[in-house]
Amino acid sequence: MPAENLTRAEARERASLVATQSYDVQLDLTTGPTTFASRTVLRFAATAGASTFVDLIAPTVHEITLNGRSLDVEAVFADSRIALADLAEQNELVVVADCAYMNTGEGLHRFVDPVDDEVYLYSQFEVADSRRMFAVFEQPDLKATFAFTVTAPAHWVVVSNYPVIGEPAPVEGGTNLNGGVDEGTATWTFETTPRLASYVTAVVAGPYHHEHSSLTSSDGREIPLGVYCRGSLAEHLDTDAILDVTRAGFTFYEEAFAAPYPFAKYDQLFVPEFNAGAMENAGAVTFLESYVFRSKVAEATVERRAVTILHELAHMWFGDLVTMRWWDDLWLNESFAEYASTLATAEATRWTSAWTTFSSLEKSWAYRQDQLPSTHPIVADMRDLQDVAVNFDGITYAKGASVLKQLVSWVGQDEFFEGVRAYFAKHAWGNTELKDLLAELEVTSGRELASWSALWLEKAGVTLLRPDLTVDDEGVITAFAVLQEVPDEYPVQRPHRLAIGGYDLVDGRLARTVHVELDVDGPRTEVPQLVGTRRPLLVLVNDDDLAYAKIRLDADSLAAAIEHLGAFDDSLPRTLVWAAAWDATRDGETPGRDFVDLVLGNIAQESDSSVVLVLLRQLATTLDLYVAPEHREATDVAAADALLALARAAEAGSDTQLQLVKAFAGRASTEAHLDAVAAILDGRETLGDLSIDTDLRWELLSSLVAGGRSGETEIAVQLAADATATGQRAAAAARASIPTAEAKAAAWSAVLDGDDLANAIQGATIGGFGRVHDRGLLVPYVEPYFAELERVWAGKTNEMAQNIVVGLYPTELADDSRVDVAGATDAWLEAHPDASPALRRLVVEARDGVRRALAAQAADRLRP
Repeated sequence: MPAENLTRAEARERASLVATQSYDVQLDLTTGPTTFASRTVLRFAATAGASTFVDLIAPTVHEITLNGRSLDVEAVFADSRIALADLAEQNELVVVADCAYMNTGEGLHRFVDPVDDEVYLYSQFEVADSRRMFAVFEQPDLKATFAFTVTAPAHWVVVSNYPVIGEPAPVEGGTNLNGGVDEGTATWTFETTPRLASYVTAVVAGPYHHEHSSLTSSDGREIPLGVYCRGSLAEHLDTDAILDVTRAGFTFYEEAFAAPYPFAKYDQLFVPEFNAGAMENAGAVTFLESYVFRSKVAEATVERRAVTILHELAHMWFGDLVTMRWWDDLWLNESFAEYASTLATAEATRWTSAWTTFSSLEKSWAYRQDQLPSTHPIVADMRDLQDVAVNFDGITYAKGASVLKQLVSWVGQDEFFEGVRAYFAKHAWGNTELKDLLAELEVTSGRELASWSALWLEKAGVTLLRPDLTVDDEGVITAFAVLQEVPDEYPVQRPHRLAIGGYDLVDGRLARTVHVELDVDGPRTEVPQLVGTRRPLLVLVNDDDLAYAKIRLDADSLAAAIEHLGAFDDSLPRTLVWAAAWDATRDGETPGRDFVDLVLGNIAQESDSSVVLVLLRQLATTLDLYVAPEHREATDVAAADALLALARAAEAGSDTQLQLVKAFAGRASTEAHLDAVAAILDGRETLGDLSIDTDLRWELLSSLVAGGRSGETEIAVQLAADATATGQRAAAAARASIPTAEAKAAAWSAVLDGDDLANAIQGATIGGFGRVHDRGLLVPYVEPYFAELERVWAGKTNEMAQNIVVGLYPTELADDSRVDVAGATDAWLEAHPDASPALRRLVVEARDGVRRALAAQAADRLRP
């Protein structure tokens, strides 16, 4: 039996044999701190006489009864499956088990708040972890109704997908053995849901703070709205801002989809130690609680929260109401929500430049992912659950959304949403495949989409577009074409609907003076519309960012862009120029130090917070990996000097100043740098209205720790002042960044040995471990990293294993003469041909980062 895996073939076979009807799930969350009682009554139809299995991951199974017949637990339960034989046409399965609380963010996660020692629980089931809470057919096409009954400490709040029926019923003599206060126990009984996939069901429980409102749906129903967070975060919960975005999303989607919100309520719950940004549980969406802002954050983060709120709300229709048949169409689920949420943000909220953010953040992720050796078609071949687990990537989300945006521009937005409306109406509460959506879009647009799908969805790779133009002595364009270059590995010429923009200086600003929209197809597409016109100062292929393709600027346009980058009237074309410069750096076409100079010379004029955020990340990557090692130290020191000067010169208390201070603290390495960090931290230097709040204080202290100025004593003092979950994570990261061999060994052991480390602390520790100014501290861990890979993959849950495999890979040592990271990686891959394909994929991707770093360093080395 495959321990916890499930193949697509097995799921298809099971779906051909059974039809699920209902689940009655009873949970007792008061039995202790390690396990909880779970009783499932599952009713389903089946082919008479057939055999199949139901999924369950539990340390103890007490009882299994099929159609009134008690089954031998030891005979039928192994690994993650309960074997079911001799099925009837109508079946009732009862499973009684003790299931385990998790500290990995998978299944039913248990967290103890260090502020008040109260226990908080939340479920997280995607991809296949509802089986950690109840017995279930764990696949998205076996939908059913769900009725949850939950016994919990009486002072708790319990939330599920549908409203609770009446008031919680006190349990006579009930005792809470699950930590926190014992004020007796009670039982919550919830309304039965409509047909759902098990992965979007949810139970969230604990003494959560909650605030409520409502809105009127397009069908006249009053929809209750709830916003929840831990009690110790209540003072920071900005419910009004969250619900403003939510209401805007309801109005936008109900009109765009011509379908009222499909569920009975809409709760948004900000939960601790969450692995992702959010999860689209029907009517009970969970969010990373970092979106409850206890300190000042960049406007980019506030915008990201708004997009995330709208992303999850879009899933209520696309994903929950209509659900993919199997995970092959995960991309469509996520890409649609990504596209729709960006559109809603741009058109229904104050973040009207959301497409600029999308270009800077999402598309750069997609281009990066699409150039890895592991890139795959948007419609991926999900053979099993392990394939799915590593496919929540830049192809599934960002490339898919980019291609959907291009499809909308090709078929027309009105026609696109007309097709979407027909799709929802036809398939509500059911399961679909890509072909079902394309069929509706073909009807509404009148276009044949099979060939489009074959080129864009079923083949991998990203193309590169370059302008090819000649100009006469008077500045008139005599020839203009767009060249499309394809990667050798994926030589696919694709059609693009795009715009070509021309920009000139008008009153000192770069304004668009030329705009031509056309279809580009093949290796060369002539643009006769521009022949005979005066050449603009700057020519931008893929103006408006309609197409999914990397771009390059011609030499004259690049020179103009560098000189006048801050003069664009609009943020989107400026972002496309930034993206072109970054792609050329990553591709080893231009020196890394040129990109460093470009960022430091222009970032102060960048008005978009998300773009500033991305540029500072790209600057850090360039300094760490793409500058030739013989120039790295001097370039890094000069960059930190420049960041500090920019921070001091920035508008006091501004968003840009905050981001610059954090970036400087992250790179401070010299005595002068650390003196400046210490002065800002202790107030000897003030930067206008910039507040040194709790989170910024941690960042500055961590900078001093990584630089060797501070250590355990200072960390302990700050943790005592901030004895919260966030403080614990910051302290774990800081301790792991102490620049001693002993501290690195302790961090390594904490992450690799045992299962006590919660997911959030694990992630913080990994981040701190890799934070070094002396890379020699990491050299001793190259060999142990590869020696541990298979043990980690076999012994830890998917989330925890991925964090280790990706987070501890020694990319920083790509060029270090003391170790051969590329060679060690190749040797491991050669020696482990039969390792899990998902594990091999992660290692291959990491190896490509080393290859790219070495190529970029070689280009930087040639800089005059």
